[in-house]
Amino acid sequence: MKSFMANPADIERKWFIIDAEGKTLGRLAVEIAKILRGKHKPIFTPHVDTGDHVIVINAEKATMTGNKLTDKTYFQYSGYPGGERFTTYGKLLAEKPERAIEVAVKGMLPHNTLGRQMFKKLKVYRGAEHPHTAQKPEVFELNIR
Repeated sequence: MKSFMANPADIERKWFIIDAEGKTLGRLAVEIAKILRGKHKPIFTPHVDTGDHVIVINAEKATMTGNKLTDKTYFQYSGYPGGERFTTYGKLLAEKPERAIEVAVKGMLPHNTLGRQMFKKLKVYRGAEHPHTAQKPEVFELNIR
């Protein structure tokens, strides 16, 4: 029996829509990363981008457990001396909830060219509206809290 390796010609990409309302940020990010990588498909191949497009709505309604809203920090560095900026996740979720989900998902993807290609298929929106109705996205139900 031969092993199957997917080619770019074998891949059919779908569009999925995920509602982040009431979902825990980390558990949500894991499921999104799986879909972006293509691990939910039987044709998954590690060195080929077999994943689908993901639209996340209601990003501002994602939650975090415990004291992470005040204790967990997001770090940015400009490259200059003294150019470090720390932001709590509570502040980040209040100001830019899209960014909080993007940071969580990006850390779960491969840190190379393939991961950057996969990350481009993620679209995150603050409210329930999105401009991707022409792609006919399917609702992806998550069984997480």
